[in-house]
Amino acid sequence: MTVEMTQAAGAGRARDGDAVRRAELAAFLRSRRERITPEQVGLVRGTRRRTPGLRREEVAQLGAVGVTWYTWLEQGRDIHVSPQVLDAVARALLLDRAERSHLFALAGAADPLPGKECTGVPRALWDVLHQLSPYPAAVQNSKFDILAYNTTYGELMGGLDALPEEDRNCMWLAFTHPRWRATMVDRENTLRRMTAKFRAAMAEHIAEPGWKALVARLTEASPEFREIWAQHEVERPSSAVKVFRHAVGVLQLTATNLWTGPNPGPKVLVYTPVDEASRGRLEELERMARKAREEAVAGVGA
Repeated sequence: MTVEMTQAAGAGRARDGDAVRRAELAAFLRSRRERITPEQVGLVRGTRRRTPGLRREEVAQLGAVGVTWYTWLEQGRDIHVSPQVLDAVARALLLDRAERSHLFALAGAADPLPGKECTGVPRALWDVLHQLSPYPAAVQNSKFDILAYNTTYGELMGGLDALPEEDRNCMWLAFTHPRWRATMVDRENTLRRMTAKFRAAMAEHIAEPGWKALVARLTEASPEFREIWAQHEVERPSSAVKVFRHAVGVLQLTATNLWTGPNPGPKVLVYTPVDEASRGRLEELERMARKAREEAVAGVGA
């Protein structure tokens, strides 16, 4: 056999292997999509749903990726997908750490966050978040990343569904996002306390790239953050009454942290109303949030 024939045979085997890998990736994605109920991610099931689990366009919308690209992935097409798209798909499908690693391996891509803890939130915890509505509730890690949230929380905080995954961090949004900042009645004090809590939490993660990258990103984007960060204030996590300004009116809410594991691991943050006026406004806020999400899903499927 000549060198050319040997090389051709090797290339053929590689193509066959790629095809098998793409087929396995397609089957894996379908299986993960079909196991998620609409209610787990805050969607309305409706009466005409025939697809088990989520629809392709719903996964695309939840991950803020193109419907065509996601469809091609599930069809086993020979396409190049960036690690950022795979990361978004992993989050939308609620993949745990093992599933995330499997996804990147099948896609032949390097995970940009190989040391990251589970990017997905357990199904039971998603159910808890949605059962807490109309109380706004979210799962956060110690770096203030928003890992999951119910519809009321997303609406209260300025429409989280419309933001890319990498921007869903309370510190980043508090210093850079106009809609998020507009909800803060006592913004100066809130920013100082948030930064003090963030610095205290960072003491146990001081050398970790993700934490350092967030500080660098905030330092570059916000003079306000640079000024507060330079003061080196620290504060322990605590429950407190927070006041939010929203289209439904002013809401006075008590923030309570419920730890899901060893402190300072992920926590469930729940806002409960201080008075009846705030309770009624939360119910109105939940109705607004559900209507907005239903309209968004209907627009994607149209």
